Amino acid sequence: MMEPLTASLQRVFGFDTFRTGQEAALTALEQGQDTLAVLPTGAGKTLIYQLYGYRHPGCVLVISPLLSLMNDQVDRMRVTGFRRSAAINSLTSYVERQEILRHLRDYQFLFLSPEMLAQPQMLAQVQQLQLSLLVVDEAHCIVQWGPDFRPEYLLLGAIRTKLRQPLTLMLTATAGKTTRHEIAKQLRTTPEIVSESVNRPNIFLDVENVADEPEKQARLRSLVSQLQQPGVVYFSSKQQATDTALWLHQETGVRAAAYHAGLDSEDRFKIQQQFMAGQLDVICATSAFGMGIDKNNVRYVIHYHLPADLESYAQEIGRAGRDGKPSVAILLYAPGDEQLPLALGQANRPDEETIQRYYAHPQQFSGDDAVIQLLAFYRQHGISQAAVTQMFMRRERERNRALAQMMAYARETHCLRERWLAAFDEQSPEHTVACCSPGNTPLDLDAVGLMRQQSPTGEVKSEREDWVTRLRRLF
Repeated sequence: MMEPLTASLQRVFGFDTFRTGQEAALTALEQGQDTLAVLPTGAGKTLIYQLYGYRHPGCVLVISPLLSLMNDQVDRMRVTGFRRSAAINSLTSYVERQEILRHLRDYQFLFLSPEMLAQPQMLAQVQQLQLSLLVVDEAHCIVQWGPDFRPEYLLLGAIRTKLRQPLTLMLTATAGKTTRHEIAKQLRTTPEIVSESVNRPNIFLDVENVADEPEKQARLRSLVSQLQQPGVVYFSSKQQATDTALWLHQETGVRAAAYHAGLDSEDRFKIQQQFMAGQLDVICATSAFGMGIDKNNVRYVIHYHLPADLESYAQEIGRAGRDGKPSVAILLYAPGDEQLPLALGQANRPDEETIQRYYAHPQQFSGDDAVIQLLAFYRQHGISQAAVTQMFMRRERERNRALAQMMAYARETHCLRERWLAAFDEQSPEHTVACCSPGNTPLDLDAVGLMRQQSPTGEVKSEREDWVTRLRRLF
């Protein structure tokens, strides 16, 4: 007879009790039920599949979206005693990959990207394994990224069928009713849903209305100068993230760095480690930053650009205040900001005429264009012109609906939390001054308790030490 879940928890991790949602998800899996776990950021979602893998023979296959996240997870698991863990991705050397493939049956946990799993040779290897569990980490990516970015996510349902529909765990921090339905539909399952509230009462919500770009920059400078550190500022532009990190350092003296997909993996790793170690005060980032980064004392998250939807926004503000202490999420909004997410949404989306012309004469099109590469992907996988046209039309409708929700949040005049939680079919607690500050209400950092301490001379105290002070302290 298998030991109780709490006994396994104590034996493997040394904990006496589960965090919210962990036990319910594990119980559903133990009963042989595919499970979609919608648990808040920092709730310990990885423990669910680690403990399941410990209790059951076979391999746990984890589909993970980011290379850095994959390698991070493998390193952490090896440190905590799960030594039979490996990841294969584009960063894996040829020699290391061959070594892993030779001993594939010996691994307890295997991490792959959707693109890697979709490769016929890799899929053939995985089909030979005894899978105890298939895990789709950051499952909301199925909806947010397909069909116009990383379309391999849309193949996961077919791949799951080829793997003989193993028991499946889907993990995400945010998924409203529509997203949950789409995840289940794409993976061809009817899962047990284990969900907890996305509400984080310790995060104060704020929208700041600014007139134009110069006023937005000035307000960002003011906030970064005054707010307790560390913090993250999100941008939709890699170039603007880079430029603003340099500008903030020059203007305010904060230790700032940019993080985005345009940096090579070594630079991203260094910046991530410096931030984790407290050697950076501010990260100016695109959405590439955040997944799997478990820094619990982030005091603020500022969005310089308008996110495309409330689910992305909830994911990103959830990186603040994981220690349960007061934190703030600030959205800077200028009239017309919605044009950027609209333009980005159109970037890789072929129109009906392009789809028709490509399917009629595919050989006439260059393979260098991102849109054509996307259409070639669908054609190669046997998806018809009509189905592709319908898919992109549905995608555009969904994007427009999501952006309208985001705009309603930005223009809310009563309670931001109520507006935000309604998008996730949740009731908001009664509005108080400690809840939020809509665009028509000035933000009082003193009242929120997030103003940086000042010295008797009135200067903002920096957490940095000069080298003389540091040497005196050390010796």
